[in-house]
Amino acid sequence: MLKSLNLFAAAGLGTAAILTVAVNFADRNVSTFGGEPIYLADGSSNVESLLIAAANASPEHAGVFGLGRIALPEEIAAWDLDVSPDGTGLPVGSGSVEDGENLFSDYCAVCHGEFAEGVGNWPKLSGGDGTLADEDPLKTVGSYWPHLSTGFDYVRRSMPFGNAQSLSDDEVYAIVAYILYSNYLVEDDFVLSNENFFDVEMPNAEGFIIDDRPETEYSQWSIYTNEPCMSDCKDEVKITMRAAVLDVTPEETKARKIQEMVDQTNPRNSSASQIEAAPTAVESVAIETTEATAPVVSASSIDADLAAAGEKVFKKCKACHQVGEGAVNRSGPQLNGLVGRSIGGVDGFKYSGTLAGMGAEGKVWTEEELAAFLANPKGYAKGTKMSFAGLKKESDVAAVIEYLKSEGQ
Repeated sequence: MLKSLNLFAAAGLGTAAILTVAVNFADRNVSTFGGEPIYLADGSSNVESLLIAAANASPEHAGVFGLGRIALPEEIAAWDLDVSPDGTGLPVGSGSVEDGENLFSDYCAVCHGEFAEGVGNWPKLSGGDGTLADEDPLKTVGSYWPHLSTGFDYVRRSMPFGNAQSLSDDEVYAIVAYILYSNYLVEDDFVLSNENFFDVEMPNAEGFIIDDRPETEYSQWSIYTNEPCMSDCKDEVKITMRAAVLDVTPEETKARKIQEMVDQTNPRNSSASQIEAAPTAVESVAIETTEATAPVVSASSIDADLAAAGEKVFKKCKACHQVGEGAVNRSGPQLNGLVGRSIGGVDGFKYSGTLAGMGAEGKVWTEEELAAFLANPKGYAKGTKMSFAGLKKESDVAAVIEYLKSEGQ
């Protein structure tokens, strides 16, 4: 019994000593997070005195247990970035489509594609013309958004992913200009600025209506009448719409992978310059092939109207491919004389192993082969370096082929 009492007494003294040390340590290390620390008049730190001190603190601390403080004007200004449809908050600046293309490739393409066509389930920013009445509409900047200010505000506030608000105002203007260009809303020499911002006509500007529910409906809702309906609230209950597309959220693992890619490739990340790209199988492929002689295409056999439409669609391709007089290889090969040319047949351009292999087998770019490739590049040639997701409309595919035929030499 005596031994038990001795052990209990020792344990009690040890606990008291630990608590004393902890209290003294806490009193000497009051956190300054959120503003000036609250030091208690009597030096104590028990819960009761803390509550009393909080209740008697200055007005900005009253009732919040001494945590936090009023935000400073400069702190509010850093996040008060609203750009309204009427132009309120729009900063002075400008940016060109040409500059925006490079910026978009650096900061945005990893999620949204080189042509704003979207990567996987990440948002598509272009396309969707005439789809809003479809069962599964494609809502993009060009097809759906009524105000350009929405896009500017979002890019400026939240992008690029993982490094929000790192872009200058001029860079935001340039990226928004490129998004407009990707939706055929401006030409490739367009420069967007605060001065011509509202000259851009958004296709769906008249597609929204004023929300008048406070005047027309709220009075009928039970939460406003304080008389909630509990039974037989409607004469008939029926399903009027269904969610047709559920696979809309990028997988968490893909999101993490995208973030890692952004961190590694972001030019403003100091560690990005230290990362050396490992050689890929594509880069190691030695191409030894000669360009096939393209068939001569008679001007009279070209559908001029269709070729003109194809030239417009080809804007999606111009970031990587050149065609016409003086065309040279860029990130993609030049496309002069493409119809009838050997697949993988441009000297000096490093093709993917798949396309190089097709060329080695003697395959050529017939209109049928081109149509299959343009509709689904990665499905046609697994491993292709071309990041473009493909043309979804058969009419666009036919138009581009006709345009390329017109540039036969």
